Amino acid sequence: MALFSLLVAILVERLKFLPQSWQLDSILNLYSKTLFGNKQLSSDVMMALALILPAIAVQVAMWAVNGIFWGLVSLTLWVAISILCFSHLKQRQLFKRYMQAACRGDSQACYHFADALDPNVSLDAVSEEELGAKVGQSAAWLNYRFYGAVALFLIILGPAGAVFYCTVRYFSDQNQEEKLELPLVEDVLMVLDWLPSRIFAFGYVLSGQFSQAFACWMQYALNIRSSAREVVTQVAQAAEPQPETSATPICTQSTLSLLQLSKRNFILLLVCLSMLTIFGVVA
Repeated sequence: MALFSLLVAILVERLKFLPQSWQLDSILNLYSKTLFGNKQLSSDVMMALALILPAIAVQVAMWAVNGIFWGLVSLTLWVAISILCFSHLKQRQLFKRYMQAACRGDSQACYHFADALDPNVSLDAVSEEELGAKVGQSAAWLNYRFYGAVALFLIILGPAGAVFYCTVRYFSDQNQEEKLELPLVEDVLMVLDWLPSRIFAFGYVLSGQFSQAFACWMQYALNIRSSAREVVTQVAQAAEPQPETSATPICTQSTLSLLQLSKRNFILLLVCLSMLTIFGVVA
């Protein structure tokens, strides 16, 4: 089910079938405002409940439909949840606007859209060339957050695991964007990202310049204190050599090269999942 669900979810996400109101972040925003609130979420107990409740609901639904109509209902639920978990129209639109601004040489707009791409970190780029490289790193990181990590949790823990990761990621982004200082969220996300980020980063080693990327992976991935973002972005940059100069005011080549590397890495993940499915390791 995992392979089929992933393929359908990626197809739907690429074709942009889901409107903004059906995006998972929109659903989680409604869920948070309806059942909780910023004041209630300041409590550790309420925050923990908000994080796990969607995953529990999904797991209960999976148990309830198990075996109905020869597993067809379970497959439908797998696919529907996968589509929701892979939806990230907001990030795709921001990246598209960044590239359009870069192509027309609008530096101010590029800095604006680049900062909005990832609210968890400030790019701090001092030049247009550095901005292109920084956005390339952000593209590699966002590819992990919205594709790689979700896929790994879906494969290993099923729909409930993917929903749990996406829920924690949503509250983390809200925490950074609105300066809420929510408890537990960042610590839980750090734990969830620790191993998947290292697995996904090793895919960059296999998808790019092996020798340089492997040395970088050994340096960061084996360091228990390295953050998930640091592991993913540094290994991705080592795996894909960056151009030294650019004919355009804002370097898009470095951004696109890291984006292509991320796509190759995700294809590698799908190939590995296909092999595991063929040999019966995963369902």
